[in-house]
Amino acid sequence: MNKKERFQEFISYFATHQPEAETELTYNNPYELLVAVILSAQCTDKRVNMVTPALFEQFPTPEHLAASHFDELFPYIKSISYPNNKTKHLLGMAKMLIEDFDSEVPSDIKELQKLPGVGRKTANVISSVIFNQPAMAVDTHVFRVSKRLGLVTQTAKTPLEVEKQLIRHIPEEHVANAHHWLILHGRYVCLARKPKCEQCELTHFCRYFEKREVE
Repeated sequence: MNKKERFQEFISYFATHQPEAETELTYNNPYELLVAVILSAQCTDKRVNMVTPALFEQFPTPEHLAASHFDELFPYIKSISYPNNKTKHLLGMAKMLIEDFDSEVPSDIKELQKLPGVGRKTANVISSVIFNQPAMAVDTHVFRVSKRLGLVTQTAKTPLEVEKQLIRHIPEEHVANAHHWLILHGRYVCLARKPKCEQCELTHFCRYFEKREVE
């Protein structure tokens, strides 16, 4: 099976079985999603969703967050990974959002990356989820699953390389969903240490499974 056929199988399966995939982060507006995605770096969505209700109640707008200070904000996110850095990032993000973007979350990936705590992955998530842009955010799940399935080459060493290869082969109208397909498949089926191949319905075109069967 060549790469084009693998992508066709991948899209066909998920378009049929999971046509409307969504982020598992809980949010009500672009500002809340931006905060949640910043917090989710190297942390589970489940943990973030446990923290954000109280956080958003106390800091419902960028203005409320920007008016806060480290010692006030930190207790709300202390159970999140890297709380010190993320507290600083959130405060800086809120201030820049007000001063440079009139309190509106920008849609442009380059503009988003100017915000503290926002790297390319976070910017792609916001662009894709909020603004329905064909942006592919590559986290550890996307990186791992796309390689195992054979959608990208094993020589792709960085998230950006993986992102470019996926974007090149996935039709624009499927990119936003494909991001979530890969994440959710990696989160619940194609686990890092013990992938549940016996439960997976993609083994007929999976490079990882093919190799495991041979061994």
